[in-house]
Amino acid sequence: MAKIVSLKEAVAENVRDGDTVAMEGFTHLIPYAAGHEVIRQGKKDLFLIRMTPDILYDQLIGVGAARGMKFSWGGNPGVGSLHRFRDAVENQWPRPLEIEEHSHAAMANAYEAGAANLPFAALRGYIGADLPKVNPNIKSVTCPFTGEVLAAVPAIRPDVTIIHALRADRKGNVLLEGIVGVQKEAVLAAKRSIVTVEEIVDELAPPSPNSVVLPSWAVTAVAEVPGGAFPSYAQGYYPRSNAFYIAWDEIARDRDSFLKWVDENIMNAGPEDFAKHAKKQAA
Repeated sequence: MAKIVSLKEAVAENVRDGDTVAMEGFTHLIPYAAGHEVIRQGKKDLFLIRMTPDILYDQLIGVGAARGMKFSWGGNPGVGSLHRFRDAVENQWPRPLEIEEHSHAAMANAYEAGAANLPFAALRGYIGADLPKVNPNIKSVTCPFTGEVLAAVPAIRPDVTIIHALRADRKGNVLLEGIVGVQKEAVLAAKRSIVTVEEIVDELAPPSPNSVVLPSWAVTAVAEVPGGAFPSYAQGYYPRSNAFYIAWDEIARDRDSFLKWVDENIMNAGPEDFAKHAKKQAA
């Protein structure tokens, strides 16, 4: 059953050095505040998983918290490259980074397989693609019923999944609405999970048709962190800060400016400060 705790306590209890960590959110509800707390606590040797790593993973890679990453696309959406990610791959700074690239379809199916406690996912994919030549974790299986050859990838089973959601009730049941990506599957596939939310309420309102409710028994820890997804957006709470994503391109391009930004805005700031500061910087 979910425990309602502070963000600091949630990360300290559930993220361990060497863990495989998924932080999911597809444009919407990216768990920035939780990722920053991971950095503040100096977690290291993490193997990161995310379908679409953007600025948050650029920050984790740039501070040396990551030993590797499994992903299906990486970039600063609408802007360009992730400079800290590129520096790690091309120059091994601040440390070498193991990478495992997949297609979106393979990642989504692998999360579903993990949530179902299956060892691998099978899909119609990678036909004519080059990724199987460089990724030994893309294999093939033959259907025992039809003889069809299908692609196969290992199930994703994170040690801990971290997501941001809109609301939770005081029992720890969690509500997501809007674009939800693979958050549900990522939580159900993980050994432990942390969910930050915009607010904790007495009772969850009736969900909309496209919403997801994660029951308390499926979640390890819930932390109330208003603004916890900024500069991404939280439907009904605040919009995406496009200006911040543009500003990040210059901040992260240079190692010294990146480290200065991290020191000022993560190491010497708390989760209650970041959304306010980011809005000011992006203005």
